[in-house]
Amino acid sequence: MHAAFGRWFSDKSRLHDTEAGTPEYWSQPLEALYASLRTSPGGLTSGDAAARQPSVRRTYRPSLARQIGSSLFRQLSSPLVLILLIGAAVALVAHDWLDALIVLAIVIASALVGSLHEVRSNRAIARLREQVASRADVWRDGRIQSIAADEVVPGDIVELSAGSLIPADGRLIEARDCFVNQALLTGETFPVQKETGQFAADAALAQRDNCLFRGTSLRSGTARLLAVRCGVHTELGHIERSLVLRPPETEFERGLRQFGGLLLRVMLVMVTAVLGLNLFLDRPPLDTLMFAIALAVGLSPELLPAILSATLSAGARRMAGRGVIVRHLNAIENLGAMDTLCTDKTGTLTRGVVALDGALDIDGQPSTAVLRMAWLNATLQSGLRNPLDEAIGEFARDKAPAMTGADKLDEIPYDFVRKRLSVLVRDAGEPSPRLICKGALDNVLQVSAFVQQGDAVLPLSEERRDALNARFAAWSAAGYRVLGLAWRSLEGARCTADDEQALVFAGFLLFFDPPEPGVREELAALRELGVAVKIISGDNRLIARQVAESVGIDVERVITGAELGQMRDEALINLAPRISLFAEVDPNQKERIIRALQKTGHVVGFLGDGINDAPALHAADVGISVDNAVDVAKEAADFVLLRHELGLVRQGIDEGRRTFANTLKYIFLTTSANFGNMISMAVASFFLPFLPLLAKQILLNNFLSDIPAIGIAGDRVDPDWSRTPHRWDISEVRRFMITFGLISSAFDLLTFGVLLYLVGEQPELFRSGWFVESLITELAIIFVVRTHKPFYRSRPGRFLLASAIAVGLLAVLLPYTPAGGWFALQPLPAAVLGAVLLITLLYAACSEWAKQRFFARLSASRQT
Repeated sequence: MHAAFGRWFSDKSRLHDTEAGTPEYWSQPLEALYASLRTSPGGLTSGDAAARQPSVRRTYRPSLARQIGSSLFRQLSSPLVLILLIGAAVALVAHDWLDALIVLAIVIASALVGSLHEVRSNRAIARLREQVASRADVWRDGRIQSIAADEVVPGDIVELSAGSLIPADGRLIEARDCFVNQALLTGETFPVQKETGQFAADAALAQRDNCLFRGTSLRSGTARLLAVRCGVHTELGHIERSLVLRPPETEFERGLRQFGGLLLRVMLVMVTAVLGLNLFLDRPPLDTLMFAIALAVGLSPELLPAILSATLSAGARRMAGRGVIVRHLNAIENLGAMDTLCTDKTGTLTRGVVALDGALDIDGQPSTAVLRMAWLNATLQSGLRNPLDEAIGEFARDKAPAMTGADKLDEIPYDFVRKRLSVLVRDAGEPSPRLICKGALDNVLQVSAFVQQGDAVLPLSEERRDALNARFAAWSAAGYRVLGLAWRSLEGARCTADDEQALVFAGFLLFFDPPEPGVREELAALRELGVAVKIISGDNRLIARQVAESVGIDVERVITGAELGQMRDEALINLAPRISLFAEVDPNQKERIIRALQKTGHVVGFLGDGINDAPALHAADVGISVDNAVDVAKEAADFVLLRHELGLVRQGIDEGRRTFANTLKYIFLTTSANFGNMISMAVASFFLPFLPLLAKQILLNNFLSDIPAIGIAGDRVDPDWSRTPHRWDISEVRRFMITFGLISSAFDLLTFGVLLYLVGEQPELFRSGWFVESLITELAIIFVVRTHKPFYRSRPGRFLLASAIAVGLLAVLLPYTPAGGWFALQPLPAAVLGAVLLITLLYAACSEWAKQRFFARLSASRQT
């Protein structure tokens, strides 16, 4: 799909070049761009930026009226509803005014209820997403300011570092080892190196290496960008307006689609049979057509989108109150179904407050010289700020003499291949500039040829290398994260990655991040919820194992990145479910582990906050990040934790399962009561000399029964149900529909017999009696199917209970009111009303008994 975008852009990207007044900006001199955008290398003033805001059309967001109109159109454009509207129009032509208006009113009312719930839910989620919006660092008023990424305007100068999301399309002013992931636009698998300069006016988008584009991300290095196009004028904005981009289908969405297919097949068979046989029996064609269509509408869960939106948005609001922001609404069900959580250890299993415990020479003794070089490296680098550099600065301020006296000349930013960061400084008292390199110990030793022992520089022999590795292993096993520090002298004021060779290894930096208090208990709670926790870490195996065992994760075997590199996919798929710790892995290997677990049938979550976590967050069924994560990680996540606490994940799982449970309740309700009633009416229409219900009575019945169903979104869920992961099972829905549909039909046929005995062949009284019976039995079944417990042991939500009582009273009283006449309903004799209420009680009791048997057998089959 990404590659298709790239081909599409090669033809279409120039269509809106003139919209921002900067055609082919990749081919113009920077001075010309500064002039056309009325800006300078120092950026804009706050006043200039504010004046430009109204003219910037942001990402396409339809107005409230357009949202309601669009949702209403979707509700009314259902094929079944369209046929029903055509039938109502035919009734108007036939001068059957009252029936036609009633049908139209019910259809429009149902569509309005669904649309308002959907729009309200979508707007609530949009407000929640704003709480974790991306930020951008721009030059305003001569200094760097952090603003919301959506507030960037043309002419802004944007500072970027590894992990930054690009907030606008623009031209590079400066670039240092700048690699960008732009697969979203071009389909390129690997990061692309960007550079300054001018390119040909006819260069395709993928060839504009002096440009960065909104929505892409900086993989490594640093850059300074002149923002040229923002909002809908960007390449990504043009996609958002011209194409409909759907995210990958979640497991629950797939289940809903299968459920819809099942109902569609049932409806086609039913409508065809009813229409054909009733026409054969010489029933009135228009009445027969409207009756058949109304049967299909009665079976279809037309409020399911509204119920689903209301349930999901209610869950999202509750999760926000607990500190979990939902970015992708449909991922809530996946969170409830998740049975495997993969996570890095730092900040999740540990406190995430890293402290430097010591700066040591090669003999393991404290060294001021090592500390000073580490401080210069950490404070002078301009790339991604990280907790390790902050810990070095904090340690140096508290325990070291003054660290000043050096000027930065150049730097080699960190990347995930080298795993090193180097800074070139001119230090007071030194004859030549010094390149100071800090990074993972193995990677620093790879480019070291000497060691510093006191004032002496000695060759790095195999004996000395073994001694250094032995110290590293001992400290790692004790829970320390260990970095190496090395240096060399250079001539000149510039450096490249090729200069990282023949370094002098100076010493070690020991960091400590203790386990988070209470994390052992939280992991135990997750296990009780049926969620296995696996650690996927880039750290070395020794420290990762020490942390895992300290928080109660059993580690029988550690798989390293090197082993993964030699392992075939088939072997990993077989091995991954049995491994609880993967260490020394790179970003692509994290994604590979996630996909291997998914192929074994697991619903996999991933919790991460770094640049290297983005591929795994994209791949996981449930991507979870934190509010202080890099932008690219937050953008890839489905959920953002406002606090870096594992307990929030557990609470989110509770809400996910509650949301999933309430959605299934509505589906079970639809497939039991509605299916049974529609089958009964279809059968009755064959042997009764009149239609058992008129189309308008079916639609009113369906509309009224859906009112309490809306309350399912906020209904209580049994604690027992939330203790295990649940996944969509279309076969379970089908068995439930058949079992309870047949029970419902059996009692409907009993009702037919009683009504024929009590009122004879009086169509109006018969329909009135069955209208009341079918509606109050649908209300009764709500309280049966909403819980696996006996219904009297599970308290429903207040709205659900109140609305069910109100609709039940309305069903009984409506035939006695003038409005009943509009629907051809007549007052019921006392004997009929008493029989209907007795049948309802018997139906509820029988359904409760069947429910207990159904779920007992289902539980037994799952255990075997």
